[in-house]
Amino acid sequence: MLGNNVKDLHSWLQGSWNSWKYQLDNNSFASATLLSSSPGLDTFQLAEQFARSLMCNTTTSEPCGFCHGCDLMQSGNHPDYHVVKPEKEGKTITVEQIRQCNRIAQESSQLSGYRLFVIEPAEAMNESAANALLKTLEEPPEKCVFVLIASKASALLPTIVSRCQQVAIPDPQSGVVTLWLQKELGVDVPAFASHVNGNAPVQTKVFMQSGDIDAYKSIEESLIAAVQGDIESALKCTSKLNESPITRLTWLWYLLTDAQKVHFGVVQPNFTPGCRTLSSLLSYVVLEKQSSELAALIEKLRHFTGLNTELLITDWIFKFNEETCL
Repeated sequence: MLGNNVKDLHSWLQGSWNSWKYQLDNNSFASATLLSSSPGLDTFQLAEQFARSLMCNTTTSEPCGFCHGCDLMQSGNHPDYHVVKPEKEGKTITVEQIRQCNRIAQESSQLSGYRLFVIEPAEAMNESAANALLKTLEEPPEKCVFVLIASKASALLPTIVSRCQQVAIPDPQSGVVTLWLQKELGVDVPAFASHVNGNAPVQTKVFMQSGDIDAYKSIEESLIAAVQGDIESALKCTSKLNESPITRLTWLWYLLTDAQKVHFGVVQPNFTPGCRTLSSLLSYVVLEKQSSELAALIEKLRHFTGLNTELLITDWIFKFNEETCL
């Protein structure tokens, strides 16, 4: 169910909303807008606020919450509001989905207002879907609006990007994320929690609620023991990492880069707990090489399926001992 008020917006989206609100007030908003942001900022909430405002029958930039349009939005049944997402998580947005949007876009509004299509994540469109959308963006029907949401805008066709008003959502400062998390969770949140999650508020919230913070601490402890030659800890670390390899290996990338910075005397409050210990055990050269290889491993796992993930992780961990024995 959708809320009615701007106050429901996350604080890090407020600035972008203020600009969009001005365009709504002056009826100068674009027929296509691309919202680009880092992952985990819940940018869809900004599109929802725009939708509530656009579909309201009585006001411009702030939904009244009482009209027929607002009632339909509240119930999730507005016939002129369409959200397009992959049919299954991690899959593509198909050309059939976009063609259906195009057909609806050519029809008249059922409530004599705007028709709005929100596509998220826009980079999930396959090539055929993107080309089908491009045709509509080139000649947008009257009173038809598209909002594209992307965390990898560079993956979109340049011709699609060029036909959109571009709104880049700035990353929130770590202090803003920490305050939001404490309000949401009702507990103190260690600064490193948002740090290892790329300062993404929603992702960090899941990290805290799911028990991943305990998993991180266990992995960090095991890795520190492993680099000192403890085989059992190395195997334990591999097992834990293999449960969610891309996410958990990314945690360790932050640990290793923090440890590198410690070598230069840089210490920040949001650094990972074990970075100082790791820095005392390993040279900067080893840390830099292993973090580079880790980044390459993460990219390989992102782009290729069917790999023996456990073997690749094990090989990476045991390279610490190979490097320190040279």
